[in-house]
Amino acid sequence: MTDAASRPDLALTLGDPTGIGPEITLAALADAPVPLRRRCRVFGHRAALVAAVASLARTRARAELEQLVDELVLHEPALPWSALVPGQPGPASGAAALAYLDDAIAAAGRGEVAGLVTAPLSKRWAKAAGLAFLGHTELLASRLGAAEVVMMFVGPRLRVALATTHLPLAAVPAALADGRLTRVIELTAAALVTDLGLARPRLGVVGLNPHAGEGGLLGPEEAALIAPAIAAAQAVVGPVTLTGPLVPDVAFRDHAEGRYDGLVAMYHDQGLIPVKLLDFDDAVNVTLGLPIVRTSPDHGTAFDLAGQGRARSRSMQQALQLAAALVDRRAAAAAAGSAAR
Repeated sequence: MTDAASRPDLALTLGDPTGIGPEITLAALADAPVPLRRRCRVFGHRAALVAAVASLARTRARAELEQLVDELVLHEPALPWSALVPGQPGPASGAAALAYLDDAIAAAGRGEVAGLVTAPLSKRWAKAAGLAFLGHTELLASRLGAAEVVMMFVGPRLRVALATTHLPLAAVPAALADGRLTRVIELTAAALVTDLGLARPRLGVVGLNPHAGEGGLLGPEEAALIAPAIAAAQAVVGPVTLTGPLVPDVAFRDHAEGRYDGLVAMYHDQGLIPVKLLDFDDAVNVTLGLPIVRTSPDHGTAFDLAGQGRARSRSMQQALQLAAALVDRRAAAAAAGSAAR
């Protein structure tokens, strides 16, 4: 296990400070066991946490929240606080979210933290503040030098990786070509074994078209792209059994009932609708392919809830706990590998 007593090894970013990020981060830390809390280093403005105290004090003890803020290992950005108000986002809140993330990524690059838990930011306002990427995942891949990353959602009932993410449906088939789908399957299979600790996992690959193409009648992608990608990946994924292309409208039910240990979905909504239907409060977004662990809750900024103390922190709690578990598992595997040499 990582020696949490020596230094905090988990970075938490507050996300857009006018969204629910500060509230759910503070609530998750308040509910975390003390040893886990001591592993955390928070990146954000103290003023955002003070505002979160005011929101959460509607249902929690204010004195305990204030004490928690005082005890946190807090890294404030060089960017001055702009008197931001919960529920009122703009370019300034986008800039703050990017400053938190930039500082956390820099800490990861220096080897100061092994895991990163990110509260939600707004793609719109981050872009207005200068973000050249679609979101957290793409920025992390670029800054940390990852050649390929995969967005995977891990919950109590479903584990779903996305072959493509923020694309129009018309662009999905082309995005699956040129070996991309094969690499997604390989990264997902490896994560089931190394990160989630499954000895012989069963990974299903979902078709793109209705009825998985119906033998080509409803589309060529299953035969032309998906089946060859499965075959190519199966040759290198070792103990993982791959199955597919699966009929989409039953694959997720079969997974929820235990027939598979994970699924690869072809596009964003194909994977996210069942995840948010079955595991909304408990699912965690995990970025595969990075040199560090990265998790986040499976929801957005919820500006309409910010400042009211009503946002549920369950997914953020799960993201924190999973990040710690993955960091520990990787550390144990590295130690075992060193001992074997």
